[in-house]
Amino acid sequence: MTVKRVTYAIVFLLLPLGAFAQSKPVTAPPKILLLVHQAFLSGKDGARQKLDVAMSRACEKLNLPNAWIDLEALTGASERLSFDPFESFEEIDKAATEWPKIYAGNRELGRLQGEILALISSERSIIAVRRDDVGYRAATIDLSKARVMRTLEVRVHPGREKEFVDAFQVLAAAYEKTNSDLPWVVYQVNAGMPSPAFIIFVPMSNLRQNDDLLSRREAIQEAEGESGFEQMQQVARDAYERVESNIYAIRPDMSHVSKEFAAEDPEFWLVKTASEPAKPESKKGETKEPPEKQR
Repeated sequence: MTVKRVTYAIVFLLLPLGAFAQSKPVTAPPKILLLVHQAFLSGKDGARQKLDVAMSRACEKLNLPNAWIDLEALTGASERLSFDPFESFEEIDKAATEWPKIYAGNRELGRLQGEILALISSERSIIAVRRDDVGYRAATIDLSKARVMRTLEVRVHPGREKEFVDAFQVLAAAYEKTNSDLPWVVYQVNAGMPSPAFIIFVPMSNLRQNDDLLSRREAIQEAEGESGFEQMQQVARDAYERVESNIYAIRPDMSHVSKEFAAEDPEFWLVKTASEPAKPESKKGETKEPPEKQR
């Protein structure tokens, strides 16, 4: 997990939160995400993965303050992204308080954490809040079924947030018209990187679903209509400062999820084999990474 050395200079934003039922499933996208990007010393990735697997296994029988899902980069810079779900800032604060005590009381965990930290070359922690006024069928997402995570990071020029929201609402409407079976959820960055910024997560059952995205592109443009498509293009030209898309493989062997979460797909989440990367095309037997995080 990764309630790491997060600097709690948190600027609380008044964001729309409400499209999800109050008693949402444990596998639904969380209200708040702590995202930790970690890069490692050259030639040390194999050693890091072994340590992460050991950390995940050592945490299995412990009562921990939070869960995490580990993602291994398939595109972009070589890195590991820790996807830590929370429902409030209070939960993040509690986890940050509890983890030092856990390490102090468990010599093995403390040793593993120390060895992992020694391999990190760079780290960036981000807190993001779910936006329920944008997204496509986000409440139907079941993270326990995801094997691949596609991300889209959009940095917007200051004062242009509404244009981003309007454009993505048009896009969501186009997805609805084509009855796409690929939902996505939008988060707005609250702390940890230049703002305003948004991160869109598209959970996938396999890499082949990217083919669906490509094949549907023309149909979605038609559904947007000429004016909607032009609006999207204009917003991209005028309002966006930077856009980056990447794909990650989910690693169950390096993750730590609740029993309730794992029970939704035990063959994937409870079978922690070797330290080889998960095969995104497969629905089973994929391997993931544990937390190196300083919770």
